[in-house]
Amino acid sequence: MRKPRDFNAELKALGDKARDLKSRKVQQLGELVIATGADALTANELAGALIVLAETKEAGKREAWARRGATFFQSRARRNAPATGGNPDGPPAQPSGAQQASSRKGAT
Repeated sequence: MRKPRDFNAELKALGDKARDLKSRKVQQLGELVIATGADALTANELAGALIVLAETKEAGKREAWARRGATFFQSRARRNAPATGGNPDGPPAQPSGAQQASSRKGAT
């Protein structure tokens, strides 16, 4: 006879995983704000800028922003790559996380 599934335990595990993913997303967004220097903006300025970005439908502007973002991540990848064995043609690196955030003065 097969062991019955514990749906409550599975739902709890899925809920925990969803909470962890959301927390990681929020942390990475915060790290991105700090890495770009946007943490110098007030919350209202940052929110306003993000709203304008989200509302923009012009493909040309969005493509230009995407290219600029890709360049930003590629330049960070080159700066953070080891002196030997780095792969400048590989995919851009993601911000490395809490080390960058905590090493920056005034970051909270």
